[in-house]
Amino acid sequence: MTPSPVSADALPWRTGLAYGALAAPLAFVSLPLYVTLPHHYATVAGAPLAALGGVLLAVRALDALVDPALGRWADHLFGRGPSRAWRAAAAASVVLAAAFAALWHPPQGATPTVLGWLAASLLLATLAYSTASILHQAWGTRWGGSPGWRARVSAWREGATLAGVLLASALPAWLGLDLTSAVLALGLLAALAGLRGVSALEPQAPVAPPERTRPGSGSPWSDRGFRQLLAVFMINGVASAIPATLLPFFVADRLQASALQPALLLAYFGAAALGLPLWVRAVRRWGLSPAWRTGMAASVAAFALTPFLGAGDGLVFLVICVASGLALGADLALPGALLTGVIHQAGAGQQAAGRYLGWWTCATKLNLALAAGLTLPLLAAAGYQPGQSDPAGLQALAWAYGGLPLLLKLAALAALWRAEHHHPHWRDAT
Repeated sequence: MTPSPVSADALPWRTGLAYGALAAPLAFVSLPLYVTLPHHYATVAGAPLAALGGVLLAVRALDALVDPALGRWADHLFGRGPSRAWRAAAAASVVLAAAFAALWHPPQGATPTVLGWLAASLLLATLAYSTASILHQAWGTRWGGSPGWRARVSAWREGATLAGVLLASALPAWLGLDLTSAVLALGLLAALAGLRGVSALEPQAPVAPPERTRPGSGSPWSDRGFRQLLAVFMINGVASAIPATLLPFFVADRLQASALQPALLLAYFGAAALGLPLWVRAVRRWGLSPAWRTGMAASVAAFALTPFLGAGDGLVFLVICVASGLALGADLALPGALLTGVIHQAGAGQQAAGRYLGWWTCATKLNLALAAGLTLPLLAAAGYQPGQSDPAGLQALAWAYGGLPLLLKLAALAALWRAEHHHPHWRDAT
């Protein structure tokens, strides 16, 4: 099939929607896995907090270690044609839908049985999720393009992600987990059908020539730009993963406002969806890296009062969710656009994008693994137990949820600012 030319200055909305749509059901899975699942197994299944954190850390770390191999496999599949990659994404989606449904029905029995079920079903779900996600990201990354084009491609993908998150924050409470699993399966089928339609889109011309003469010949770890960008992404990612892991505990025990949790999630991710186009426009005005730094600074300002909240401050926290959600759009759209630029500057856009994305996804998983595997046992050691009202434990929860992420976010901002001096093209706006 002859590739279809598309202007480098505009991404047609039909193309953007067809490409980005798969991110919606994938995000529909990720929110319950990383936010709802720990609280569900701690309160409904009765898993001890420290043991639960250990299982989550082990499974997510193992899943993360597989991602670089999945990235190399994605390169192999795309090398044999987009149809091979599409079929692999479809197979992974089927496994993902089945494992997701199984997760919410642990067997009745002793703690080892419950934790064993969690480990097996979660590992299957996350491996399938990783496969589909890496293939999906590689699809868009291979296009390359100017900073504005890359930001729009990333925004379509992350906008669909937010749509999936919004649905995942509300549908389980409205429909129950079984019907939610059925909705997920239907969403995966519809999105996969749309993805087949963009297989013939030709790559976009990069703004600057590649820095390497042998495309894709080196390891991602030999690329200084990738190492520096990945470091920023990981520090910033841990800063975001800690509140995601601790949100149900913070809302239920510190704020004593469990009934507000669906509204808080809708406010946060709804504000992110509204703010996403603003950050894409900011790229045209300031450039990719400066726009991301601005988003980090806005997030710090929005979240600064969180450690000092207590019982009865649910509505104040709702305002904080809206403000920090607006800042979230920068974290969603701009790192992926920067990564695409790094990959194409390395000459790896067509032959080795999957290698980069495998390590990038691995870092995302490690962020979440560290957030769950370290903060939950540390909170247990500090005296916090879910459902109890010990003042020292609740204060530890408040600082873990609201204070530690602020310090990490500031560290990420400083690291990005330093990296810009080595890679001035990260500041490009066109």
